Amino acid sequence: MTAHAEQPASWPMADKALRAVGAQWLVVAFAGQALFAAYVAASYGDATIGGDFEKWNDILVGGYVRGGLIGNIMFAAHLRLAVTITLGGPLQLIPALHNRFRSFHGWNGRFDLLTALIMSAGGIYMVWTRGTAGGDAMRVGISPNGVLIVACAMLTWRAALARRFDSHRRWALRTFILVRGVWLFRIGFMFWVLANQGPVGVGEDFDGPFVRFWAYGCYLVALVVLELNFRAQDAQSKSSKHAMTAGLAMLVVARDAGIAGAAMIMWAPRLV
Repeated sequence: MTAHAEQPASWPMADKALRAVGAQWLVVAFAGQALFAAYVAASYGDATIGGDFEKWNDILVGGYVRGGLIGNIMFAAHLRLAVTITLGGPLQLIPALHNRFRSFHGWNGRFDLLTALIMSAGGIYMVWTRGTAGGDAMRVGISPNGVLIVACAMLTWRAALARRFDSHRRWALRTFILVRGVWLFRIGFMFWVLANQGPVGVGEDFDGPFVRFWAYGCYLVALVVLELNFRAQDAQSKSSKHAMTAGLAMLVVARDAGIAGAAMIMWAPRLV
């Protein structure tokens, strides 16, 4: 049997394996994000509803500033939108919903993109006017995430208007990943702590070398992995698909460990 005759029979299996690992990434990611949304709602919801806004600062640096009305309103809106987009965003990636309820997919997508734009602009404003753990290094590291969200959200919308649906899907996935930078920061941080059995490279003021790297890495590493996955999907080589499948599977294990660590140490105590 020639190499040419062998390829068509083997590629579908390679594609199927790559899609299966990608689907597993999404399923556990949805569960982890739902738990994170519940944590945000539980941590800030009672304080917001009860008007005890200073409790925001028990968790977040610069969450509430006395006399800073505009910033406080923006922060409250940011939290509300974070819960909404964390729960609503994954619905865009479920093929059954997209295929059967196209109108819902379209309107939910519009809402998600608008939410992403508002949150990104507000997030950058708050980071530079109210501060964050890790100081200037963290501000500089996470600010490009907001800029990239705005750019990718606009390109997602532009591709949809032009009815370039394959391009639209890929820009939407880039936006999806970037919007979850805060979540990825937490689970990546927890994986690092668990793997090193302690806060190696974190620093006393949360400005150690790992934190400085992960301020960029939490979204850039994920974006690079997504781009490599796109290339593997388009590749005319079995080895490329298998290599991406194996690499993605290892990253899924690390990601799941990070989710478990964050759930047990950071999120669950706020939910009981």
